[in-house]
Amino acid sequence: MNIVVCVKQTPDTAATISIEEGKATWGDAPLVLNPWDEYAVEQAILTREELGGKVTALSLGPEEAREALKLALAMGCDEAILINDPLFESADTLIVSRALAAGIMKLGEVELVFFGRASVDSDSGVLGSQTARRLGWPSISWAAAISHHEGAIEVERMIDEGRQVVRSSLPAVISVVKEINEPRYPSFMGIRKASKAEIPTWSAESIGIDGSLSPAVTWPEMFAPQVKSAECEFIAGQSAQEIAEGLADRLIAEKVI
Repeated sequence: MNIVVCVKQTPDTAATISIEEGKATWGDAPLVLNPWDEYAVEQAILTREELGGKVTALSLGPEEAREALKLALAMGCDEAILINDPLFESADTLIVSRALAAGIMKLGEVELVFFGRASVDSDSGVLGSQTARRLGWPSISWAAAISHHEGAIEVERMIDEGRQVVRSSLPAVISVVKEINEPRYPSFMGIRKASKAEIPTWSAESIGIDGSLSPAVTWPEMFAPQVKSAECEFIAGQSAQEIAEGLADRLIAEKVI
């Protein structure tokens, strides 16, 4: 089975975002493989171990995103590909989904695509469904368990009302939640192999995207909300009536009522 897992490099979850000169910045926070994507990588590897085939990790991002791909390789992915082009510098999820779908189509004969539930930096949670729509494939989100049948899959979805079981033909795109598995730690041999791996870079032109791209959503300027301080005052009294009267007097004095 030919499997693709789409991953992203994100700031560490302990990082704090700040606004500098109208732009958001994570400062010197370390960049890591998006924690939600670790579960997607693990599920892709488990599926390959059960059914055979290969797993390709695919990411759109800057050159630094190679480190996230190397971790996916160290965990057990067979191949990794980086989509990198100045054309995608201001990309929103609509543009990213278009690029990922084009990359998946270029790989050819892909049967399963895995995503994490969301990325910890933007937390939009829509990229898997958008990519599926561009591919024209079924999209199954919030997957907490997967079983395989002849030419189809059965997925247990974790929804607010409980669990929902759905079936889908292949190929399909699946977004997973953390309840689906426990990501493995990369082995020493896996880390060594990943450090020596050649990760090809695909440009926008190489996946069939050219011309200018205009994101549907832009952030021309950002600003931090004003810091508000508050004080808590307790109204004392000998009885409930006395406390209520004291509260009413205080609210009138503050012109709340």
